[in-house]
This record gives sequence, structure tokens and C-alpha cells, in this order.
Amino acid sequence: MQLTLWTYEGPSHIGAMRVATGMNGLHFVLHAPQGDTYADLLFTMIERRNKRPPVTYTTFQARDLGTDTAEIFKTAARDAYERHQPRAMIVGSSCTAELLQDDPGGLARALALPVPVIPVELSAYSKKENWGASETFYRLVRGLSGAKRERPQRARPLVNLLGPTALGFRHRDDVIEIAKLLNALGVDVNVAAPMGATPDDLTRLGDADFNVVLYPEIALPAAQYLEKAHGQPYTKTVPIGVGATHEFIAEVRKLGNLSDGQALPESNLPWWSRSVDSTYLTGKRVFIFGDGTHVLAAERIAREEIGFEVVGLGTFSREFARDVRARAAAHNLEALITDDYLEVEAAISAAHPELVLGTQMERHIAKRLRLPCAVISAPAHVQDFPARYAPQMGFEGANVIFDSWVHPLMMGLEEHLLGMFREDAEFHEHASHLGASSAPPSAALQPAAPQPDLPAAAAVAPASGDPVWSEEAQKELKKIPFFVRGKARGNTEKYARERGLTMISVGTLYDAKAHFGR
Repeated sequence: MQLTLWTYEGPSHIGAMRVATGMNGLHFVLHAPQGDTYADLLFTMIERRNKRPPVTYTTFQARDLGTDTAEIFKTAARDAYERHQPRAMIVGSSCTAELLQDDPGGLARALALPVPVIPVELSAYSKKENWGASETFYRLVRGLSGAKRERPQRARPLVNLLGPTALGFRHRDDVIEIAKLLNALGVDVNVAAPMGATPDDLTRLGDADFNVVLYPEIALPAAQYLEKAHGQPYTKTVPIGVGATHEFIAEVRKLGNLSDGQALPESNLPWWSRSVDSTYLTGKRVFIFGDGTHVLAAERIAREEIGFEVVGLGTFSREFARDVRARAAAHNLEALITDDYLEVEAAISAAHPELVLGTQMERHIAKRLRLPCAVISAPAHVQDFPARYAPQMGFEGANVIFDSWVHPLMMGLEEHLLGMFREDAEFHEHASHLGASSAPPSAALQPAAPQPDLPAAAAVAPASGDPVWSEEAQKELKKIPFFVRGKARGNTEKYARERGLTMISVGTLYDAKAHFGR
């Protein structure tokens, strides 16, 4: 058994909650023991929702296992309907309750409630959160979308936006941005689902001319079902980045038989990335990890639109492993397909990137390794659900992406310069740019306590056979700008190993610099 502190995806019933919580008028009855109800915190604290998730737990206890747990479920389902009066219900089991094999779907049908009750088999021991959200949305669409119908000729095509959920990375703002873009193209939105939709809205999905798949992890099975059952094609391009947004527009125009005469807004990203200031970014080494959709989009933006060098690429979404491996091969890299954050940390440390693009996990890793980082994918923390408008999709999303990726690099450079000159008299002893001051020095301007510039594990006990850094060499290493420090450290250690040196001195550091500079 492997114990873990962090996880990229929760169990599949968390995915079902993301669908239910994003919708209105839908209630989820979860057969779960006491202790599996922690998920409320994800929505009320991290996403800062002003109401608790529409989930009723059976919360059976250990002493209930010797009694009729099926009856506990039926009582909870009946009470949930009477209290909340939902338009539809979904029922399922958490990973622990699956072992009881109580069949929530069959038990709910026996209650003969006057609303649609859709069972979801969550396969908690073999599947995870995104799959749970995808399966739940697919079952809802299949159960509520109805039969195929004739669609009238319209002056403006009608589409569904599929895939946004609660706890999704900027899903709320992406829906707004893409709806505005579609309106500018002459396309109307029929239903956006699951987030913001009601069960009644799902019965109208078949009225649309085609579907826009925003997040394939969530919406692809539902879109494939709607294509087969209702004859609705769906978009294949996710509009994250300038190039992808242009391709998305061309795809929408083709599906909707639209002319290309409409004037559309543009992004500032191409101009910024060609500007004099941004030459500083060219060739910066970047490590990318996250869910499949955002990783593939980030790789393209980094490579084509900003000019970064991709030195690491990976995902925890195994369903996207083939696509991510193909992109990694174009960079002569081996893709990292894992849900173990320790493997990700080791890969980041070995790649010596200058910027990390990842999830909340990679933000923590980057802090430990003293690397700039920008979050591009869930799982995310409260700071990645901003009150302001901050989409990732469309032309405005490209502006947001440029800012969020570039600012960590620029601020990192500023912090490096502050660190270099922190010991100068300007930073203490009552010095001031405005003249002498009698005020006591601010604690923030006091010299910082020296911190090792190595990962914690390396600082405590170097691997057997690896050279050890002298205290003077470590101090000298800190004088190297942060954005090349990792590469300098790696080259110096390689130089020392090749020559059988057990201790790295200041001289070794500069000998290695001269060697690799030739």
C-alpha cells in the first residue's frame, strides 16, 4: 500500500458531485459511510460557493453494518426528495459503500419517485474523478435528452456548450468568453451544460445544430452520444491560445455554414511575444504538467506563441496519454504519465526548468525548488478561483495566459536582484532613498536568513556517489540568476562526477562554467 499526501484526482464520486453541484434542480444521493462527507469543503471553501453542494449522504456508521443498510439508503433518498423537491436525481455509492453492493439504482427505482432518477455506476476502485464527472454527465444526457427530432432552418445556428463543471479550472469564465465569441460569429447558445443547466435544459439538448466540446475529459462521451443519437456533430478544437482559437473559429464556421466576414476581437499575446521586452522570454525552459486538455494547449502556446523551450511534458489524465506522448516526442522528450507527485517533483528537479506550468501540486513543488510557477490546470486552490474575470479560452483567455505565465518570470528576476543586493547598506541601518531616516528598519528589509538552494532531500543527504557542495560554493551558486541557476548546478555536478570529484568548491563551479561555455 502506498500512502500519499496529495492527489491529482479524487475518487469518482467527487466527479459526480462536480456535475451535480454545477447544475440547478439536480440532487445527488450518495450512499456513503460517515467520514466520506468531506467533499463539501471542496466547493464551499476552495470554489467559494455561497451554498452547500446538492448532495445527501446516507452516512451509515460501523454499527449499521449489521443492519439493513439498503433501508438506510431508501430513507435518505425519500427524505432528500421531500426536502429539496429536485427536478431530477442521481444516485450512486462512494468507494467504501460500493463494497456493500446495495444497488442504489435499483433501490431508488423501487421508491417510484415522481422525478427522473438516474443511477451512476462510479467504479470507484478502478476510476477517478474526471471519469466520474464524464460518466455522470453522459448518463444524464442519455437519460434526459430524449429522442431525435427535426430541427428547423435558422438564420443563426444553435449550439450547446458542453463540459464545464464545478471545481473546473476557470470554467465559469470560459463559458462567458466562448459564448461572446460565438455570438460575434453569428451563433446562438442553446444550453451550456452541465454547469448552469437544469434537468429541463438537458431535455433541450437535441434542439441544437451542433455541440461545442470545451473540456473533452468531461464532455467527449456525451458529445459522441449526441452525435449518434441526435445527429449533432461536435467541435474537436479546444480554443485555448491564439492559434487554437483561430482554428476553433474556422471549425465553427464550417459546421454552421457561416461566412467569414464578421470582424472579431484579437488578442494582444502575439504583439507582446514579439515585443522588445519579451525577447527576455525567448528560449526559456518550461516544464508542463496537468490535465490533458490544458497540457496540450499549454505546449502549443509555449512552443508556437511565446517561444519557450519545452523541457518536460506530462499529464495525470491517462486517457490523453497517447496525445501527450506524441507532443513530447516532437521535443525529443519522454512524456511523464503519472499521478504520483513525487515522480513529478523528481522530473522537474532533473529538467532544471526556468518556469513550471502545472497544478496546485506543481506550485508547491516549484516553491520548494525555488522556481517560478503558474497554475494552468485543476486541481487548484482558492486563489485560482478569482472573483475577477479571468478566462483561459478565446482571445481574452490568451491575454490572461500571457500575463499569468510571464509575471512569475519577471517577479522572479526582481526577487533575484533583491537577494543579490540584500546585504548592501541600502537595505538596512536606517538607509532610505529619500534621505536619512530615524525610523527603525522594517523587518521586511532585514537581511534574510541564508537558505539552501537545493531540494530538501538533497540538502540533508546527497545520493551515494554524488559530489557535495562546499558552503562557499553554495553561496557562489546563489549569485547566479535563478533562471539559469538550475542548469549551472546540474552542469557543475556532471563536471564533478566525470572527474571523480567528491567536493564542489568555488573553483570547481567556475571550471565547469568554462568547460561548458566552450
